[in-house]
Amino acid sequence: MDNKTIYKKTLGFSLRRALWDILAFLILAVACGAGFLIAEKASDKGLIGLGIGAVLGIIVIVILLRYVSYTYKAGQIAMMTRGVVEGELPEDVIGEGKKVVKERFATVALFFAATGIIKGIFNQIGRGITKLGESVGGDTGNAVGSAISTAIQVLVSYLCDCCLGWVFYRKEVKAGKATCEGAVLFFKHGKTLAKNMGRIFGMGLASLVVIAGVFGGIAYAVLSRFPVFFERLARELAEAAARTETDLPAFLQDPATLVLIAAALVGVIIWSIIHSVFVRPFVLTGVLRNYLESGMNDIPDEAAFRVLDGKSSKFKKLHAEAA
Repeated sequence: MDNKTIYKKTLGFSLRRALWDILAFLILAVACGAGFLIAEKASDKGLIGLGIGAVLGIIVIVILLRYVSYTYKAGQIAMMTRGVVEGELPEDVIGEGKKVVKERFATVALFFAATGIIKGIFNQIGRGITKLGESVGGDTGNAVGSAISTAIQVLVSYLCDCCLGWVFYRKEVKAGKATCEGAVLFFKHGKTLAKNMGRIFGMGLASLVVIAGVFGGIAYAVLSRFPVFFERLARELAEAAARTETDLPAFLQDPATLVLIAAALVGVIIWSIIHSVFVRPFVLTGVLRNYLESGMNDIPDEAAFRVLDGKSSKFKKLHAEAA
């Protein structure tokens, strides 16, 4: 079963996540709008109400998407893994994906505990790599360190998903030990996985330019029709800065610039949804295949575990607990 077929057969997970993302966006928009209108009528402090509405909306979204990640994201990775390893998928891919996830992680808490450990291991090692760039010193060192940090965060997100796929593959061993194996695989087969870097960052950048550019342009055309709102926003920001004796940048006091910023934010938000739901899973299928195939015939042993013990205290702790 090739990558394209696996992607198509598991696309149902992505479509369901898309519906939840749209719902989350609507919840945030309604919460912000309601907060603005209520505060505006009650005390003429619409901007403060908008901020309160945004916070409440984000809380609701985080709670909803926590369950969605458990059900659909993990299910998609589980079925991608089966497609790569077994070369076939069941008719009811969605139902089977949910079943496999519940068998491996009986509760939402267990799932997020495992993913949290995986992220912690890779992030801890990543911070050590970032410091190498910063050690150059001066502005150049900071720029190099920031660039490395950004690249590592993108890479870590894929590594976490691949490691989770390995946990599903190694269903005959405890999740903790499988997680240790998955983390070690990256460092044992770095050359094999490195060839995916161009694909990860190339497709990510291309989708950002195209998707964010198109929807950002549409958003600008719409938002520019409401100059009064942005004039008031700029004025309230300036007044708030004056009251708190804060040095507000000039571009935040310019209504025209605020329109551009708002349009850019809308473009990036829509890009993040479309990319994560449709583009990223396509890239992940190929990366996951290389990751799994590199480890299936060379499963890490205790000697490999001990090498990584010295690189990450989080890994060392998990290794000790899984032994």
